[in-house]
Amino acid sequence: MSAEVVVVGAGLAGLNCARTLTAWGVEVVVLEASDAVGGRIQTHREDGFLIDRGFQVYLTAYPEGRAVFDHDALRLGAFDPGAWVWVGGAFQHIGDPFRQPTQALPTLAADVGTLADKLRVLRLRQSVLSGSAEDLWRRPERTTEAALRERYGFSERMVDRFFRPFLGGVLLDPELTASSRAFEVYFRRFSEGAAALPAGGMQALPEQLAAALPDGTVRLGARVDGVAPYEVRTAEGEEIRAKAVLVATDALSAGGLLDLTPPRTKGTVQIAWAADAPPIDAPVLMLDGEGGGPLNNVQVVSSVQPAYAPPGQALITGSVLGEPKADDVSLDVAARAQLHRWFGPQVGGWRTLRIDRVPDALPDLPSLEPPERPARLRDGLYVTGDWRRNGSINGALAAGRHAAEAVLRDFGHDAP
Repeated sequence: MSAEVVVVGAGLAGLNCARTLTAWGVEVVVLEASDAVGGRIQTHREDGFLIDRGFQVYLTAYPEGRAVFDHDALRLGAFDPGAWVWVGGAFQHIGDPFRQPTQALPTLAADVGTLADKLRVLRLRQSVLSGSAEDLWRRPERTTEAALRERYGFSERMVDRFFRPFLGGVLLDPELTASSRAFEVYFRRFSEGAAALPAGGMQALPEQLAAALPDGTVRLGARVDGVAPYEVRTAEGEEIRAKAVLVATDALSAGGLLDLTPPRTKGTVQIAWAADAPPIDAPVLMLDGEGGGPLNNVQVVSSVQPAYAPPGQALITGSVLGEPKADDVSLDVAARAQLHRWFGPQVGGWRTLRIDRVPDALPDLPSLEPPERPARLRDGLYVTGDWRRNGSINGALAAGRHAAEAVLRDFGHDAP
């Protein structure tokens, strides 16, 4: 068998690479080892509930997402801007007064930071929205914590009670050691749009991309165990010749195929519960501002996206950051004890649906210098993925598009 381009991996990067190439009339075959597209983006269907693998959201302000997804067809349900932060035995409301003016007074009164801190949030918002997003990738690189304290002047209380759990949930980085560039770009996206969930679960994103490809482009259950310039070998012994081979797998798999040193990954554990009624019927992100854990963030996802739960039921999920040593039963018991303090005895009646340990949730990229690694390794062999750019949906889509453009240029097309 032969094809002009073979893409190994049907995650967002590989699918968007294939989408870009086929739009230029290039023949593409995408080989995916698993039985579904999406890579790390997966949605489980269990007892009528939709449960994403790990806490994931789609940001409507992602520029790459706006270019490739049909938002109307996804039927997105959105979180309210801001968050509810558990501090001192009560939830403190941190909102976005630019989009929800009624949240201005509760935000100013919230016992999360000082009044000066609330004003510094406005300065942060203005800073990340000025100029283009590309300008943010060119800012001096430092840790997120250094940027919060030194560049923006936030107090220790504001950092610990709000930014640490908020960015812990978004970047899986409660230590705030991640790139300040990634933090500022994320904060821009949250300020420009909404965090949302598709009616079909997060896996609806890669499924929509795959459905737009020519019939037969994606082959599921096709595990690749060897790549070389101009050739791919599957685990079944099939050899596929190509003008270009592009590896778009996760970092660990790519490292094995290409003899590259992959970055470390950041993990998380998600616990999903079913309830007869939501503890709070609001589409909000709830954060542990006290650091008592084990849960960092909790959300009634069926209040954000009703399609995630059957009628008359609520779906609640909570995230434990890192890779805890406690077994699933012990973790569930500890999480319920925490939520009992938040919501009272109703938590005892919740049913645990599943516990997902996701050790590879995000690539660990403490430095984004340079902001993107080159896709072309040598003649006929390329690599892409969010770990080559930045750990996000937008990063994966952009990396896939850029890799396709590198192939097109080598093919002699007048690509961007």
